[in-house]
Amino acid sequence: MEGQSRLHLPPGVGDRYQVYVNGVLQEPGRDFDRVGDELIFRRTLAQEGRLGPIRWLSMLLGVAGTYRKHETVDVAYEVDDRRRVATLTPVDS
Repeated sequence: MEGQSRLHLPPGVGDRYQVYVNGVLQEPGRDFDRVGDELIFRRTLAQEGRLGPIRWLSMLLGVAGTYRKHETVDVAYEVDDRRRVATLTPVDS
C-alpha cells in the first residue's frame, strides 16, 4: 500500500454515517475502511502543515500566498435523531 491516513471518529458515530473529502462522498471499502473508532483511508490525505517564518513574512508583505494542497474530511452522522457533522484531522503516526 502506497500510503494511508488514519482519523479518529467522534464519540457517538454508529453504523450509519457518511464521509466526505473536500465535499465529495467517499465509499467504504473502496476509499476507506473503518476499524473500531478509526477511519483508515487507502491513500495519504494532503495536509498543509505549518508555515515557516519566511513564508509568513512573504505573505505579510504581499509577495506570495499559500497555495498548498489541503484536504478536508467531514463525517455526517446522527445522535439522538439530530444530524451532526464533524471535521476530522489525520492522526500523526
